[in-house]
Amino acid sequence: MYRFLESIKVSDGQSFLLKHHQKRVNDTFACFGKENFIDLESILKSISVPSKGLYKFRISYSLDSMCRTELIPYERSEISRFLLVVNDEINYPFKFEDRKGFEAMKVGANGAEIIIVKDNHITDTSFSNLIFLKDNVWFTPSAFLLNGVQRQELLQSGKITIADISPNNLREYSHFKLINALNDFDDALAYPLSRILNLPGKNSVETEIN
Repeated sequence: MYRFLESIKVSDGQSFLLKHHQKRVNDTFACFGKENFIDLESILKSISVPSKGLYKFRISYSLDSMCRTELIPYERSEISRFLLVVNDEINYPFKFEDRKGFEAMKVGANGAEIIIVKDNHITDTSFSNLIFLKDNVWFTPSAFLLNGVQRQELLQSGKITIADISPNNLREYSHFKLINALNDFDDALAYPLSRILNLPGKNSVETEIN
């Protein structure tokens, strides 16, 4: 039985992007022809949420509507190194709880976070969508593995726009951010492109996963 996951930002007692999370849960059930009995707002109201602090509300669930929840203190951390990793076979259409595929890809990264290249397109990191800065405009890759809730929100609000981003044109951008439910546009760190250790044209090539 598949198990799926939602990680919801809870800050100072308030939850964020709940409509996007609920839609993803609803769409997941619908894709498998199942009826959804999981209501995220009701679950959040049933637990004690601290009035101060930043937390990740983690809910894993199965298609029989059984779920388990955790409320975990969350701290953002800076990542020192990134590597482009080629994987043309990867497929992540749902937010699965099982992340063994991503963990396997990171084995050869020597502690660096990976930026996954599929069919010569920049997609996502192992845990986030990406946005890139060029001429004071933030762009998100047209290719992605999972259309995350933060990505959807920023596109709808007009804060970011879509672009075809490949390893070949990556040097046109100066900075990048990792965005997800816990890292929004304002709080996400802006990394210089130089943090990507194997940029094309830097006497290096993308690491490839077979």
